[in-house]
Amino acid sequence: MINPADADLGHQARQLRVDTLIILRWLAIIGQTIATLATYYYFNFDFPIGLSFIAIATSACLNVALRLGTPRTFRLDDSEAALLLSYDILQLSALLYLTGGVANPFAMLFLAPVMISAVSLPRKLTILLGLLMIAAATILTVEFLPLPWYEGVQLHFPLLYRTGVWTSLVLSAAFVGLYAARVSDEARLLSTALAATELVLEREQHLSQLDGLAAAAAHELGTPLATIALVTKELQKSLPENAPALADDLALLAQEALRCREILRKLVSLGSEDTGGLLDQASMETLIQEVVEPHRAFGVEVEVIKSGPPDEPAFVRNPAIVYGLGNLVENAVDFAHSKVKIEASWSRNLVVVVIEDDGPGFSQHILNRLGDPYVSGRSSERRTKTEPGAGLGLGLFIAKTLLERSGATVTTANALPPKTGARVTIVWPRSALERSAAGGERDTRPGEAQTASPDTKQ
Repeated sequence: MINPADADLGHQARQLRVDTLIILRWLAIIGQTIATLATYYYFNFDFPIGLSFIAIATSACLNVALRLGTPRTFRLDDSEAALLLSYDILQLSALLYLTGGVANPFAMLFLAPVMISAVSLPRKLTILLGLLMIAAATILTVEFLPLPWYEGVQLHFPLLYRTGVWTSLVLSAAFVGLYAARVSDEARLLSTALAATELVLEREQHLSQLDGLAAAAAHELGTPLATIALVTKELQKSLPENAPALADDLALLAQEALRCREILRKLVSLGSEDTGGLLDQASMETLIQEVVEPHRAFGVEVEVIKSGPPDEPAFVRNPAIVYGLGNLVENAVDFAHSKVKIEASWSRNLVVVVIEDDGPGFSQHILNRLGDPYVSGRSSERRTKTEPGAGLGLGLFIAKTLLERSGATVTTANALPPKTGARVTIVWPRSALERSAAGGERDTRPGEAQTASPDTKQ
């Protein structure tokens, strides 16, 4: 799916810079001036040189006005660029009218504005410019001043010859326009594909960097957590019986240390093909319940809705999918005011999971960039993880990347008014989910799914 922001950026890159048209018009002015002076003074051909220089001077004045009124980097709207190219066609028509009409060899310059339009403007505007050029060439085929020639000799080109020139101009404009537009479109598509490839490689590079952080964290934190657990156990043994509050605190500390060790174990197992007893057959209901249960104790109602035909998807449990979905559910619970709704549905071809919350929703100005690393999508109105460093967007980036590796398409949006909140939709082709979760044919190499701590959330 094409990102709207990227599409808008591509359209801006396609727009003509005013500096480009100014430079091209100066070249045309210089060429017209040299041709006019050489024809009148060198060849001594008589024609209305004064009117010709009025047309040339008009183009020069327009160029000066554009240079003084706009910066060099200013990009023209499509309609503005089409208007300036239309002027170029009309100015050239005026010069050709004074110097022989379509019989003038410089009539071929009619093709220049059409070719520029075909490369940089939408097809509708290019067609309109082409029709303007055809209309001007048609008039110049029957109405024009004689072609400048030696004194006492008047060249006369028959209508059939002028019609042939008109036909060649029309066919050349159509061919050059179509060819330039096709080449420009292909180059633009190739550029878009390369940009998308670079984005994918950048995302993979970010995730690979987080792989190393996860491995280092698992290694470095293992020993301190074991020490904490051991000291806590010893303190519990020597605890006086008349200190129930302290006993509760120590029990909580032991529980949290055990939870930290479990998180580290999950991180290490995310990209592993051999996960031992974790690879058990699971249904969609089992998957959703496993993802939801750890987040029911935070004072937020979590509603689960399942729908689909009787043949519920069954697959081998994949820790990467469990982690990705769990991260999205945890985000929803963190930001929700009172309720999170999870809808799981399936058909013969698709499996869809929709996660909604009634919180503040995603910030509009970066909604299209969600899922990139270090892009935070919502405000700090969250229930947990308010410590410094939270809200970097890494959690959503990791979850989105892991789920996409399993064949899913992840989209983010805000609820439609009057509702508030965020909506994340995960869609798998059913065959891809069952195959990916089985650890068989995968989109990436084994061992690439290790991630950073789940505490680095949006």
